[in-house]
Amino acid sequence: MSKQYEIVIGLEVHVELATKTKIFCSCSTEFGGAPNTHTCPVCTGMPGSLPVLNKQVVEYALAVGLAANCQINQNCKFDRKNYFYPDNPQNYQISQLYLPICHDGYVEIDTAAGKKKIGIHEIHMEEDAGKLIHDEWEDCSLVDFNRSGVPLIEIVSEPDMRSADEVIAYLEKLRLIIQYLGASDCKLQEGSMRADVNLSVREAGASQFGTRTEMKNLNSFKAIARAIEGERKRQIELIEDGKAVVQETRRWDDNKESSHAMRSKEDAKDYRYFPDPDLPPISISDEWIQSIKEKQPELRTEKMARYQEEYSLSEYDADIITGSKHMADIFEQVTAICQKPKEAANWLMVEGMRLLKEHEIEMENMTFSAENLAKLIVLVDNGTINRTVAKEVFEQIFLNDIDPERYVEEKGLKVVSDEGALKSAIEAILAANPQSVEDYRNGKEKAMGFLVGQTMRSMKGKADPGAVNRILKELLG
Repeated sequence: MSKQYEIVIGLEVHVELATKTKIFCSCSTEFGGAPNTHTCPVCTGMPGSLPVLNKQVVEYALAVGLAANCQINQNCKFDRKNYFYPDNPQNYQISQLYLPICHDGYVEIDTAAGKKKIGIHEIHMEEDAGKLIHDEWEDCSLVDFNRSGVPLIEIVSEPDMRSADEVIAYLEKLRLIIQYLGASDCKLQEGSMRADVNLSVREAGASQFGTRTEMKNLNSFKAIARAIEGERKRQIELIEDGKAVVQETRRWDDNKESSHAMRSKEDAKDYRYFPDPDLPPISISDEWIQSIKEKQPELRTEKMARYQEEYSLSEYDADIITGSKHMADIFEQVTAICQKPKEAANWLMVEGMRLLKEHEIEMENMTFSAENLAKLIVLVDNGTINRTVAKEVFEQIFLNDIDPERYVEEKGLKVVSDEGALKSAIEAILAANPQSVEDYRNGKEKAMGFLVGQTMRSMKGKADPGAVNRILKELLG
């Protein structure tokens, strides 16, 4: 391949909002209910049913738009997007085309070349469709309307991204903003955050965009990165072979690491948009916008700066802790109880991250209480248990949210502080390991580590390593 190519990427990110009820009815939005139990005449498109807008949806959309530096359309409205699909019960979707609630914003990402602004063309509100379940055994498709009418915002970027790394950085930044706002949990595996990738290829240095395709069925950041690379290669091969790239929607199969065409890519005119006659325009006052601004929580960037100043955390520690809103919340709760921010950060970043990886648990699914971690930190700080025992106790807190004070008492894990008992145990170790005693006296410092380890093992980890070291040196002269 002699020519150099550049990829141009824009994203359409769909985010399910964290409202208790749907966008136009009072049905529950809770994930995982039995099929077709969270439904009513409105969200199943029954004739004669009328939508009523959920005010919280507008407030979440405003909060996200303000955090993403968007302009607000203070007079916006809903439109009908007409298309037939089995999981779309009305045969149209209520969305926003002509006057979306937010427009012309940006988020700033970090790249290898420095900071870069990714433009946001618009953010609009709409309702989600239902879900088709394809039963291969029965050779049929079933439809679940529980998701139909769940409120969405669609965040449409400008075509400003040029690599998979930039796409992932943008998505991670968006996800953290939305999670910190409390507008959505943004769980890709549950479909509450979904991204469609619009990608085209052009020769490096060209000003004209190539023909774009849209990639769907992307439910993880890794799948998105693989889909981008797969589509990049496919389009370049077509161009190199003298063939045309067709504008179409493609479905990514992550297991096969390949895509296939679903349908030709529609334009807005194909959907025959027109203003929804059942929903009045939305008027957003200056006072309403100001009230949303005043309620905006501390976002990650501000939180990082505060952690470094208020808690004296390093930039690295603050970056790791704030990388998850859930972890940041636990950190702050623990610190408020025990007043030991560095210890709280260390337990979460070292042992916490290790156990998350070991047990394949998502960070948002850590369920232990901040109070129990704070108790553990105090037990170590008071010398009641040593750090070796504390790691065992932390694992029980992490997995089973046990009360560390009760656990230590019941298991007899308190540090043995009786000098006589320690001295007797150490004398027994010295008697059993004469070669190590001789090695230490001949200047081999490693022998001391061995003798400390043997003593700790004999004391079942309950001795104070510092006291063991001191007594050993006293006995060895």
